[in-house]
Amino acid sequence: MSQLSAGICRRLNEAPQEEIDQLASGHTVQLLSIKKVAPTNNSTTATDRFRIIISDGVHFVQAMLATQLNDLVANGDINKNTVVIIDKLACNFVQDKRLIIILDLHVVSRNEEKIGTPTAPPSTQDAPAPAVLEATSSSVTSPATSSSTSQAKPLQPQPRTGPSGRGGRSVYPIEGLSPYQNNWTIKARVTQKSDIRTWSNQRGEGKLFNVTLMDESGEIRGTGFNAVVDELYEKFEEGKVYYISKARVNLAKKKFSNLQNDYELSLEKNTEVEECLETTSVPMMKYNFVELSSLEKLERDNTCDVIGVIKEVGPLGEITSKATNRTIPKRDLTIVDMSQYSVRLTLWGKQAEQFAADDLPVVAFKGVKVGDFGGRTLSMVSSSIMTISPDIEEAHLLRGWYDGIGTEKNFQSHTSGSSGASFGGFNRNEMRHLSDVKESQLGMSDKAEFFSTRATIMHIKSENISYPACPTQGCNKKVVDLGSGWKCEKCDKTFERPEYRYIMSMAVADWSGQAWLQGFNEAGLAVFGKTADEVHEIKERNEAEYNALMAQASGVTFNFSCRAKQDTYNDQTRVRYGISRITCLDYHEEAKHLVNLLKSPWAQ
Repeated sequence: MSQLSAGICRRLNEAPQEEIDQLASGHTVQLLSIKKVAPTNNSTTATDRFRIIISDGVHFVQAMLATQLNDLVANGDINKNTVVIIDKLACNFVQDKRLIIILDLHVVSRNEEKIGTPTAPPSTQDAPAPAVLEATSSSVTSPATSSSTSQAKPLQPQPRTGPSGRGGRSVYPIEGLSPYQNNWTIKARVTQKSDIRTWSNQRGEGKLFNVTLMDESGEIRGTGFNAVVDELYEKFEEGKVYYISKARVNLAKKKFSNLQNDYELSLEKNTEVEECLETTSVPMMKYNFVELSSLEKLERDNTCDVIGVIKEVGPLGEITSKATNRTIPKRDLTIVDMSQYSVRLTLWGKQAEQFAADDLPVVAFKGVKVGDFGGRTLSMVSSSIMTISPDIEEAHLLRGWYDGIGTEKNFQSHTSGSSGASFGGFNRNEMRHLSDVKESQLGMSDKAEFFSTRATIMHIKSENISYPACPTQGCNKKVVDLGSGWKCEKCDKTFERPEYRYIMSMAVADWSGQAWLQGFNEAGLAVFGKTADEVHEIKERNEAEYNALMAQASGVTFNFSCRAKQDTYNDQTRVRYGISRITCLDYHEEAKHLVNLLKSPWAQ
């Protein structure tokens, strides 16, 4: 039974600013329209925005859908004529116009007919007295269901106060901030506070810091420079909630921020920052977790949120920055989750130096960057946030799973480089034959290009099929035989014996031609079904058995995901084809693909 809250659209259209809080939730409305808003010329984000028309069966008004609800549109959970209950909304007043933002809702029913014959509400000047308005605020019912009505509660105006008890100043949602507003205050939690960074160039020297601010509607980045650093840096503490006003709203510089917001705040000398002790209405942190197994679907340099158990903590190392020639501390972590995948995540700077996790905690990472070095990797950036043992449902579930059965599981890594078709993953629908790869000159551009192919191994160079590697997890550097042991220069450790890893060069062919492919450890494991240690032992023990193993690997067909990239060797430029992923043929999947192909328009 679909029952709408009649009168709410008119009340939202007419209520003065200080009364909007009384109308923020609990209204049943019908969505008459959902349309994507065309991005402006100044827009620098790919985040979609949706304008909706809500109806109470008597009147209708326009509103904006908060971006955190975009998935409801993308997944088809809400569409035209869906009946929903608004759990939270906000209303901004800009230049005497009001902008309603739906922050949260849940679906009551779909596939409804249009309820009533709603019209636009009359102008505010023609609005009746409050008593009359209250009398008209009943419930409208779908004609096919019920005609019962219920009396709405009278409004009790209670102005929302800003910092220091300054009555009359509304607290704006972050989602509603824009450069066209001046007199605003936000109430937000500091989820991340950067270190103070300095710079020096031809124009002079300076310093800056950033904070990430969050409320129930969204997130925004704030930046302070020079004197503002001295004034405000110590005022902000991660996790605390503040009233913030008198900052300038600018277009976001996406080069320096991964937040889903078109705007950012420039903190200035007159910016007011005041701690708020009433924090219950501001969430601690919002996550949109991606399973580690799904990282292959994300492109390089995207950011994502992940949660996992710290399975291994690598030693503290360092790299030298090419830009500044300074050494930067780094530490690699291996995290796992319930998708039974593991991934290497890199910490930098102070986080790398100070990180300690002896008890294998659950850690939530927000806004980490996806990389493709050796497959799928993750890396903290300046705006990333790491929370150890967060008090959230996902963390408790993961902890219980890992302690119960997770410790006995085998975890698959992304080091094979599995990913989407445009990024190295095998795509059966877009396979290319080898002559087409060469004729198309894949890999001749500045950037690496990826392709999928099916080919048969014709020959494997057997002279140097593996190398002695450092056995430290995540290192894999070649070690040097000192006679008394094997030393890794990177880890500065000596081991009794190395761990051999594959480094292969093989000729493959299909019906159209031949190509040389280079592969690493995962390729060797797939081809031989043995570890490089085992194959090395066979080679040392019995040359004939080793040659037989090489011959046995020839003539076998695999599905390859490859990376084409040109390089220069001895002043000669050539294209190298690296194996990102190699999989054995699954005849059930191949047959299924052929059946689907026969049913497609191609076969008609």
